[in-house]
Amino acid sequence: MAKHGVIIVAGGSGSRMQSTLPKQFLMLGGLPVVARTINTFAEALPSADIVVVLPEAHIPLWRNLEARFDVAPHRCVAGGSERFHSVKCGIEALGEDVEYIAVHDGVRALVTKRLIIRTLLDAEKSGATIPVVEVADSFRRVEGEESYIVPRAELRAVQTPQIFSAELLRRAYEQPFDRSFTDDASVVEALGRRISLVEGERTNLKLTTPEDMEWAEYYLSK
Repeated sequence: MAKHGVIIVAGGSGSRMQSTLPKQFLMLGGLPVVARTINTFAEALPSADIVVVLPEAHIPLWRNLEARFDVAPHRCVAGGSERFHSVKCGIEALGEDVEYIAVHDGVRALVTKRLIIRTLLDAEKSGATIPVVEVADSFRRVEGEESYIVPRAELRAVQTPQIFSAELLRRAYEQPFDRSFTDDASVVEALGRRISLVEGERTNLKLTTPEDMEWAEYYLSK
């Protein structure tokens, strides 16, 4: 059986959440946000090696917080100045025996086991898979004083977990950092590799604002 590694990137602040506490540590349904994320991955992939990447200054805070809750086994490592560098730190913390690596935003705490497994199964065939959802809004491209409608049918919103063969992801992160790298798929794509898409979930929300947290609490209470 393939050995799986999970990198949970939890480097956000509370600025848009209007909170002094980093958003990944806020309470959601009786658990800190990132704890809920960790536990879902541990349930979906019971033998996975889970690494949580945090700003170095936040690690003691998390250690103190996690001791109060039932959180699945995981390791913490300090991240870097950009998400790219944080993911690279997570990759370096995983053992060489890992065959597939999932990278996930720590504040997408409503991710389901079903989505994790569906994405992994596709990644085991393609080597590089990400979940996406169709967009509901209309979009326009702005060029100077002009604007043009962008066909909505051509657009998809990208989610995590993004799952890759470990060999491919390690090789991709040997590249120098580039500002065009917006997610892990863009780093892998820079090697010329095709990215496979699977259907994501609209509930797999990146918790960013107080309204997001209110909706998530409501969703969990149903």
